[in-house]
Formats: sequence, structure tokens, C-alpha cells
Amino acid sequence: MRIKIISLILVLLICNSLSYGQLQKIASVEGITEYQMDNGLKVLLFPDNSSQTITVNITYLVGSRHEGYGEKGMAHLLEHMVFKGTPNHPDIPKELSSHGARPNGTTWFDRTNYFETFNATDENLDWALDLEADRMVNSYIAKKDLESEFSVVRNEFESGENDPSRVLMQNVINAGFIWHNYGNSTIGNRSDIERVPIENLQAFYKKFYRPDNAVLMVTGKFDEAKTLDLIEKKFGKIEKPTTPLRDSYTEEPAQDGEKTVHLNRVGDLQIVSTMYHTPAGSHEDYAAISIIEDVLADEPSGRLYKALIETNKASSIWSFSPFTKEPGFLYINVDVPSDKNADEVEKVLKETLDAVKTTPITQEELDRAKANLLKRTDQIFRNSSYLGTYMSEFIGAGDWRLAFIQRDRIENASLETVNEVAKKYLITTNRTIGRFNPTKKPERIEIEHTQNLDALVSNYKGKEDMGTGEAFDVSYDAIQSRLDQGQLSNGIAYGIIKKSNRGKTVRLSFSIRNGNEESLKNKGVIPSFTASLLNKGTRSKSRQQIEDELSKLKSSVSFRASNGNVYANVVSTEENLMATLALMSEMLKTPSFEASELEKLKTESLAYLESNKTEPQFLASKRLSVINNTFPKGHPLYAMTVEEEEAAIRAITVEDIKSFHKAFYGLGKSILVGIGDMQPEQIKTYMQKEYANFKSKNTYARLKDPFTQSPEVNEDILTPDKKNAMTLGNLNVKISQEDEDYAALNMAATILGGGFLNSRIADRLRQKDGVSYGAGAGFQADYNADDQNSSMYLYAIYAPENYDKVQLGFKEELDRFIKDGITEEELKNAVNGWVQEENVSRAKDAELAGLVNNNIYYNRTMEFQKNLEEKVKSLTVSDINNAILKYIKPYKNWTVINAGDYKK
Repeated sequence: MRIKIISLILVLLICNSLSYGQLQKIASVEGITEYQMDNGLKVLLFPDNSSQTITVNITYLVGSRHEGYGEKGMAHLLEHMVFKGTPNHPDIPKELSSHGARPNGTTWFDRTNYFETFNATDENLDWALDLEADRMVNSYIAKKDLESEFSVVRNEFESGENDPSRVLMQNVINAGFIWHNYGNSTIGNRSDIERVPIENLQAFYKKFYRPDNAVLMVTGKFDEAKTLDLIEKKFGKIEKPTTPLRDSYTEEPAQDGEKTVHLNRVGDLQIVSTMYHTPAGSHEDYAAISIIEDVLADEPSGRLYKALIETNKASSIWSFSPFTKEPGFLYINVDVPSDKNADEVEKVLKETLDAVKTTPITQEELDRAKANLLKRTDQIFRNSSYLGTYMSEFIGAGDWRLAFIQRDRIENASLETVNEVAKKYLITTNRTIGRFNPTKKPERIEIEHTQNLDALVSNYKGKEDMGTGEAFDVSYDAIQSRLDQGQLSNGIAYGIIKKSNRGKTVRLSFSIRNGNEESLKNKGVIPSFTASLLNKGTRSKSRQQIEDELSKLKSSVSFRASNGNVYANVVSTEENLMATLALMSEMLKTPSFEASELEKLKTESLAYLESNKTEPQFLASKRLSVINNTFPKGHPLYAMTVEEEEAAIRAITVEDIKSFHKAFYGLGKSILVGIGDMQPEQIKTYMQKEYANFKSKNTYARLKDPFTQSPEVNEDILTPDKKNAMTLGNLNVKISQEDEDYAALNMAATILGGGFLNSRIADRLRQKDGVSYGAGAGFQADYNADDQNSSMYLYAIYAPENYDKVQLGFKEELDRFIKDGITEEELKNAVNGWVQEENVSRAKDAELAGLVNNNIYYNRTMEFQKNLEEKVKSLTVSDINNAILKYIKPYKNWTVINAGDYKK
């Protein structure tokens, strides 16, 4: 008997060990470790102590490539349905909002992913993992939800139908692929979206949503051992289905002639595009394709950019080549204003692409493209939160380690290899653009199907990882205690937080403010154009040299301006920060303002306005600004019409730009904010010395923008042949962030239209009525206590035939909100979500930098935000309801603009 008992104990111990140890370590590369469970689930952990957030991302190996006849758009439709709830999580949008999460789901050719970024707490992590485990197999996928959601997805489909460049791209790619599903848009076919039986959708869900078809990735600040235990607890009980997974097997045959696609629709901007078939992301030639794409389309060094944009034949160019599991494509889009010759652009486009065979890529072009691509990759790898979702592309293409292999292949690509790849794929018969050209001697390229992927990645080790950084405390007191704040003798106010980030990254923002209402009169678009030209060349460096230097430094410098306020943003590393700051200073102080660069910028800006003259969202927003304008023409805050803006752009000259820079650029009221790995004293010394004599001729005075009542307007704008409509509403509110009612009104706005699909507006128009893909409301509070010029806003995107339902929905929900107020549960969820969202915001260096900058400008400390949070936490239902009655008005009192094809 004793022997039997001992044997039983041993058996139990062994079973417990197997259960605890079902997460088997598979590989580890540069800080990312892969585990696999007995049920087939793959798990990736990527700890980053410097991030005070956690991102949970689950990728399912199902996308539009896996859809069959009658199923086009099913993967994407299912993505929407999985947010509809499970027995244990019946209201997912409400949970996401109450946890302050930043969530989404996306669908692509090879995969679907769902993610949440949230404040790094054990409770939040437990909740997120439980949610993803539960909806892997227990999502409702109910008929009642499909009836409302299919029209929401159709609305999203119709939004894309409004965009000529997107529709042209879909048509070109579809024409390029005869059999393979990469030729089908992920959004799907309208009839399939509308008619899919719920039984088919449920079967699709059961077929692909299973542990052995998923990869779970957790990034950010977490305890690895505890997280593995949690994952095992949540996902380990999910059984692997007995039905084996079978991947798609369709192969696209070689294209044997150039193809033509013509698209005729209402619009103003002309477009010329082209597509080439290319190998899969895992193929050794794909890295070279990425380099070739950069050589062709980069701004400003690209061959196509120089041939089409610099010569003012076209206004802009963009391209992409998705990282796919099976042979994919390279797509290039060129925007051509209506006063330019599209036939000439097509001719130059073809000639430039064909010339790659006779005029090979140079070593200089190769080096520049490598630097550009590796810089982007390096910045992504340093951001653990973004990396958590970015890896879905490579997971979908076969394996997460392909991200590192792609980087290494780019780094090691030789000039000979890149030119051979260009000759191989950039051939006329592999292109879809316009015409059929018969030939006696066909030229074609057979692209091999993906194979032996496991052999490629199994022994890959990668490079040294970038570390995990420090565990940064995002509490208000902790941030304030670490904030080095003061003012340099030259007047620059500074706020610096030295902290250890993954990859030793640092973010720095530098703002200068000059001018007043009188000195800034009649400047129009000159201030914004001046800032946009700062990085287009200096007295000693060309635009290309600036870009090359930034790529070498793996850093970014950007500028923007509004009237006399100029903002510079720098993203760099500790090693390269000072060199990047020197480059920023050179661009800020000694720009060259080349006439050719101004003309390109004018052409691009005019083309943007032209392309939006029939776009509902743009027109609604523009008209709303004009109606609410209270300033005379020429005032710095005057809202221009499209026609006035076009005239202002055409009139601007290099002399205007140079004159503005000379008069308004200088320290004025200046603020410097730095966060990350840096030497604060070194930066202060540099800024003190470098800007000692940088003075402005125009002193700064804040532009007053006092509160005014909103006009009571409900106006329609007709946009013929647009399959989507937009309603945008505004209500001016006399309040500021300093006001006692601010906390209550902020929470009221969150309940009315914020959160993730669970607000009053979203619940009515999307969840219940199913008429809008995007609907909500919000509150923009004035920082300034003197102006008190705040505003409430609401919006909805929908099919024009649903106009009446949208108007009724807004009216009834605002009436109900004012009459009945809110519930205790709504308040609890809104407050909890807001508090956690603020924690997430302070964990993001860019957002924390903005917060520090505003505090310095408005003479605040973190005590202001801390007190605000305490006010929010202590709010009662009565507080919110009183604020609603005091500030929010019925729909008829708002300024509302509706834009769409309402004639149908």
C-alpha cells in the first residue's frame, strides 16, 4: 500500500510538472523570447522596464488570403465581431475603456491581430490575458450582432470607396493577380459583407481561432515568471482542436504581359500608379526589393521623386511593398494635379523604372537607402510598445524572427545583388499599369513559392539586444521630483527628465514663440510654410545631405509652426543627441529657402486641397471652422476658405519666407523639454551658448481667442458620387482647465462620446443602429483661464441614405443625456478608464514631454494634474449631471455640418 501511495505521489508530481512546464522555451533573439505551449500556442515575451505600459498583442494566422468564394471580407468582419463579447466579458468596449486601454484590431493579407496597451499593473495584465484567452474560443459571433455590425463594416468599406487612390490601388492589384487572394482587398466585397450567413462566419471563427494558429506577444514592463504563469493559467486549458490546420496552396502564375487599368470617378486629382509582382518577405530577394523601392520613391533622393516631383510634373509620390508570406507586390502611386499632364507622367514613370536596367543603382544610392531603412527599423526596435504590434506583420509572413533577418539582409545587401534583383523583377511583362504590348519574345519571371521557412529561422541568433531600460515611476510626485526645471540666462525655460530607456533613446522638444496680433497680421500661410522649409536645406547643407546625416545618426528632426509659434522635435539616442541638436540648430538658424523647394511645397499643398474639394470629412471640417470664425480677414486666427487658402499659397514667395524668418525667428518665449538618456548639463551648456545671440525682432504676446456663442446651424454640403457622408458638430463652451467644473464636464464628454465603442453616441449609432463605422463626441478644453474658449464636438461617418437616422440619433441621445443624466456604473467606468489612460499617457515620452511643456508655459507643476485626478476620482453622479445641465445644449443649439451625396 505504501509503495502504491508513493507511486501515486510521483505520478501527481510529474503531472503537475508537465502542466507547469507546458511552456517550452524555443528561441531568444535580442531580448525577445519565444515559448510554445502543448496546445500549439506560441508566446513571445519582450520585457522593457523603461516602459510603464504593457502591450498584449495576439496574432491569428488568418487574413484575406485564407478566404474562399463568398467569404471576401470575412476575416475583417470577424475582427469586428470578436469585440462583441463573450460570456465572461459581455461588454468588451466598456472593459477596454474602464481599464484605460489603447486597443484595436487589424486585418491584413496573412493575419489578424488584437492588442491592448495599458497601464502596467498586475490587475490590468491579468484582465487583458483573460480577455484574449476567452475570446479566442468563446466569442458570441451572434446573429443579432452581425445584423448591426455588417452595416458598420459596409460603412467602413464605403469610406474607402470615397478615396480614389485607394480604389485605384485595389483595382490595379486585383488586375495584377489572376488567382491568388493577395489580389483581393482585405476590406472585402460588398455583397459578401452584406450577405454572409452567420453560420458561415461561426464556422470561419472555429476554423481559424485556435491556440495552434495564434501567437501571443507581451511587451513592456512586467515580471516574466509571473507573466508566464498567468499565460499558462489563462491559455493552457484551451484544447488544441483535433481537425488539422491546412494552409492555402494557390500559387500565382507568372504574368506574361503588361496590364492596363482605367478608373473613372468623380474627383479632381489625377493619379498614375504601377505594380510589380515580387517575392515573399522571407525570400532572399525581398530585402533588395525594399532597397530598390527606397531608391525609386524616397523623398528627396528617389529617382522617381527627382523625375516627377522636382520637375513639377506631379505633386507627390508614395509606395509600399507588404511583407507577405507568399509572393507579393511593389506598388507605386503618383498624384498629378489637374493642370498637369498625366500622360507625360505615365511616360516618365515607365522610362524611369525601365532605366534601372540600363542605369544601375549606384553605391551612393545603395548606402543612402540602407541608412534610411535601417534607421526606421532601429527606431521601431527601440519602442517596445510599437514593436509588440509591428511583429504581427512578420508573424503573419511566417515567423517573428524574419524582422531581424530582413534587417540583416538589408545591412548586408551588395550592390551587385540589388542590381540583379532590379533587372529580374522590374520588367515590362511583370508590370500592371496601362497597356497590353504583344511581343515575339515574351519576357517573364517565375517567382518561387515560399518553402523551407523553418530552416531559415530555426538557428537564427540575432544581434545583442538593446536592454530593458529602467522601471520609470509615472506617479505625479515621482515625475515632479525627477524633473530638472529652470531657466537659462538667455531666457530658455527648460524641463529635463533623465531616465534610462530601451536603446538609450531620448526625445527633445524645443519651442519658440514670437510676435503679436499686430505684427502677425496678413501673414496667412507664410509661418507654416517657413517651418516646413527648415529641413529642406541650409546654407551649408543640401536637403539630401541633411537626410543622409539624419539617417547616419539614426535620428529624426521635425518642425511645425502656427503663426509666430515654432516647434522643433528631436528623436535620437544618447550617443547621437548632440550631433542631432547641432543639425537642428543649423536648420533652425540658417535655412537656405531654395525657390525650387518652395515650388514643390506649393504644388504639394495645392494638390492636397484639390484632392479634398469633394471629400465630405474635409469639407465639413473646413466649413465648420469658417462658420465659427469671429476674426476679420488678415487676423492671425482668421479661418480661411479653401479658395482663400489656395490664393494665399499661390501668392507666397521666397522673399516672404526669408523676410518672415528674419523678423520672427529668435528665442522669444522659449521652452526646451528633454526626456530619456542624456547629459542634462551638456544640453544646457550647448543651448546657452548656441542660442546666446539668436534674437527675434518681434516680441511675443499671446493671441487672445475669447469665448463666443456657437451659431445655431444645421447645414448640408452635397458631395456627388461619394459613398460616405460626414456629420460634424460643434458647441462652444465657456470654461477652461482652471475651472472647478472642468473635471465633471470632461467626464461627461467621455461618457457621451469617448471610450472604445461604449459611449452613448457610439452605442446608439454603431452598436444599436449599425449606421456608422466611426461615431462619437469629445471635449477640447481651453488651457487659458482668460479666454475660456472650450468646445464640445460630435461626429459620425455613415452612408448618405442613413442621414435621417444619424440626425435622429444625435438629437435623441443629447436629449436623453440632458434629461436623464448618467448612471453610477457609467461614472465608475469613465473615471477608472480616464485615470488609467492618464497613466499610459505619462508613460509615453512624447506625451509626457507635451505635458511638461504645457506646465512650464502655464506656470504649473505636476501638482495641477495630481489635483485634477483627485477631483475626477471624487466626482459624484450629481456633479456630472449638474455639469451636463449647465454646459451641454440640445442638438438644435449646435453648429452642425453634414457633407455627403444626399441626392440619392
